[in-house]
Amino acid sequence: MTIRKTRREFLEDSMFAAAAAAAFAAPTSLIAAEKQSKSPNEKLHVAVIGLNGRGNSHIGGFTNRDDIIITHLCDVDSKFHESKVEGVAKRQDGHKPKFETDLRRVLDDPSVDIVSIATPNHLHSLQAIWALQAGKDVYVEKPVSHNVSEGRRVVEAARKYERICQAGTQSRSNPGMIEAIEFVHSGKIGDVKVARGLCYKPRKSIGAKGTYEPPKTVDYSLWLGPAQMQPVTRPQFHYDWHWQMPFGNGDLGNQGIHQMDLARWGLNVNELSNAVISYGGRFGYEDAGTTPNTQVVVHDYGDRSLVFEVRGLVYDKKLKESSVSYKGSKIGVIFEGTDGYVVMTTYHSGSAFDKDGNKIRDFNGGGDQNHYNNFVEAVRSREVEHLNGDILEGHLSSALCHTGLISYQMGEQVSPGECLERMEAIKTTENVRATMERVQDHLRDNGVNIDSEGVTLGPMLGFDPKSETFVGNEKADQYLSRDYRKGFEVPAAGKV
Repeated sequence: MTIRKTRREFLEDSMFAAAAAAAFAAPTSLIAAEKQSKSPNEKLHVAVIGLNGRGNSHIGGFTNRDDIIITHLCDVDSKFHESKVEGVAKRQDGHKPKFETDLRRVLDDPSVDIVSIATPNHLHSLQAIWALQAGKDVYVEKPVSHNVSEGRRVVEAARKYERICQAGTQSRSNPGMIEAIEFVHSGKIGDVKVARGLCYKPRKSIGAKGTYEPPKTVDYSLWLGPAQMQPVTRPQFHYDWHWQMPFGNGDLGNQGIHQMDLARWGLNVNELSNAVISYGGRFGYEDAGTTPNTQVVVHDYGDRSLVFEVRGLVYDKKLKESSVSYKGSKIGVIFEGTDGYVVMTTYHSGSAFDKDGNKIRDFNGGGDQNHYNNFVEAVRSREVEHLNGDILEGHLSSALCHTGLISYQMGEQVSPGECLERMEAIKTTENVRATMERVQDHLRDNGVNIDSEGVTLGPMLGFDPKSETFVGNEKADQYLSRDYRKGFEVPAAGKV
């Protein structure tokens, strides 16, 4: 009879092997030389939570390894039960995972080592905290939080319970991106004054606002989790929650969190900004969405700025290139230095240019598997420092998205002229006029009369990165958290 080692016994044994590997390889390449055991006694047991969308990547990332077995699948929508269980079984020699609709039933099982979370944004922090409290290591998708406060609570829980917690910002484990950031940090393009994230991604209307029934296969109360009980107001239940504030964070927190994270990494800043301002709107259609489809966020870091641009109205392939990309990038990040610039056009590739636009270096290499591998290595070594995307990094980059949205949510409707006048009045290294002109051109190219519709301009909000609260602004502070539904409360500071 085979007796499975306890988690503690196995991890203690594996720490010695991991330490030896660490002596000969950097954290980003540890798995490349790692010997993965196929022994059932040495496999880590994983539960994947959330099986639609990114959950498929999580399943692939873990089943691609010899030393992992997915023992549990969990989703509030039971329609995924049979197909997902059978699909995973085929990938792991017929071993069928157990299916649950309630994460808490998974956490009751002491055999589960890792909880991998790919649920909607508003559930990320609470589910991660529950898993950490239960003694599990956690991989949690981006953004790691729905608001600033709860993201910090996940960091607090990971440290308190001494768990390994990786944020799903996979670019941090891609060799091409690592090389590019090292290039920027080395001063090869001079002093970087602006890091600019781009999310030029077409998003059509999600349909008329109304009252709709959730799918009969969904446990709607569990799906709502921390959010207050409320009717479904969008026609398509799955995915379109991204564009409704109670559940999602728009494209700033959906796609843009990746580029926000890279921009902050390139600036080499390890805290939130000193101030933030945002403008934009939901243009081109009226629907059930409440998040902006066009937005600019400017974060102040003193002598540097982090800028983010969201454009969601690029549909016509006949539009001029300036309306659908900037410096050759559509979904990427640009580092603007005094001696040149770097343009990253994917999660792992891009190029560096001198001041005259001549290419001087290419960067390439990567894939999602690197990030899952990096996480597993840290789980085995028990060294938080081995993580490329530790939860603290995920929290800071997610919170930059949140504070940008807070400025927008507190905004007022103004004319484009007034918006530009106010933006030019702020002290920033960003060329606010050039950015706003590009935004207006993009909207006009898509048939939006920006002059008559106006733009939502938020206030410039001073921020204390140490306390992670706004400076002298109680109204803005109210957006840092939310009213949690009974039974799904995110613990307060010091209470995790």
